[in-house]
Amino acid sequence: MIVTTSERPQESTVERAIRLAGELQVTYVPRSNKTIRALYTKWATDEIVVVSPTEVRLLQEGQHPFYYHPSMALVRLKRLRDGGNDTLLAVSGATAGDKVLDCTAGLCSDALVFSYAVGKQGTVVALEASDVLHIIVREGLQTYETGLPDIDEAMRAIQVDQGRYEDILSKMDDKSVDIIYFDPMFEKPVTMSSSLIPLRSQAFKEPLTEEAVKDAIRIARKKVVLKDHRDSRQFERLGFRLVRASASSVAYGVIDIE
Repeated sequence: MIVTTSERPQESTVERAIRLAGELQVTYVPRSNKTIRALYTKWATDEIVVVSPTEVRLLQEGQHPFYYHPSMALVRLKRLRDGGNDTLLAVSGATAGDKVLDCTAGLCSDALVFSYAVGKQGTVVALEASDVLHIIVREGLQTYETGLPDIDEAMRAIQVDQGRYEDILSKMDDKSVDIIYFDPMFEKPVTMSSSLIPLRSQAFKEPLTEEAVKDAIRIARKKVVLKDHRDSRQFERLGFRLVRASASSVAYGVIDIE
């Protein structure tokens, strides 16, 4: 992997690219009017991170570019703004002022819905094990514009931390957050657009462990929530009460703490 910039970058973009290359511990390569194809060949790599003034993209040969976008979260939030409901908020009971820990950030779609719900008085921390996904999503949350100020504000408020949730949970204090959320990578995706294939290729795919759930129960004040395929055996195996399944085969399980 290398990091470069968009063509004819401003100095601030170059500085940003150098900083992100340092975080990823990979080489920064000046663009110097070279094509992406030429960079693939010269550096014998099939992964290039391209930094522009507005976004960070991961380019992988043979795949669509991966970059931050709110995905279905934007549709869900528009529904909430119009007085509608959201399944995740209903099953989790998230409300204004809550502190939420999303252990499997991905694109932070669910974290964004949580952030909108908990408001300025609450906090949402999202954990991402993959260093490159962490950087792309963290940077995107700070620059993406939806045209809706309240949603953009919720986006900016999310704190994205890099690390494996197993390691982080084991060090957290008892009863230190209200809701802990797990959305591990489904073995068989319900839907997978071409733009999300790079997310699946970079994401960690280890199954949720009993130890992590025990830590989550120790840490949460209200609920631990698991999202998985409705046919998954993980709900029963890990002690979650199945509370909602949708026509799209997505299901939610809950462990009530209170």
